[in-house]
Amino acid sequence: MVSQKITIKNPTGLHLRPAGILCKEAMQYKSLITFKFRENTANAKSVLSVLGACVKCGDEIEIFCEGEDEDTALRALVGAIEAGLGE
Repeated sequence: MVSQKITIKNPTGLHLRPAGILCKEAMQYKSLITFKFRENTANAKSVLSVLGACVKCGDEIEIFCEGEDEDTALRALVGAIEAGLGE
């Protein structure tokens, strides 16, 4: 398992469009991909789970990837978040 903390830079946080982009990216990998925000853990492959985490701009999340392509998946998700998830 690999993990990394990252701060959400989107001005509106993880609302529907960026949440969808995050999920679409996560679904390309076989690994189990989750993230932790405060005390909650969300499935990064589920739009409802991502939206339910209520992540706002400036919040720090920790992404966890576990599986055969975990390193590649973590790099891709961190890169997508740093790029602004389409915003």
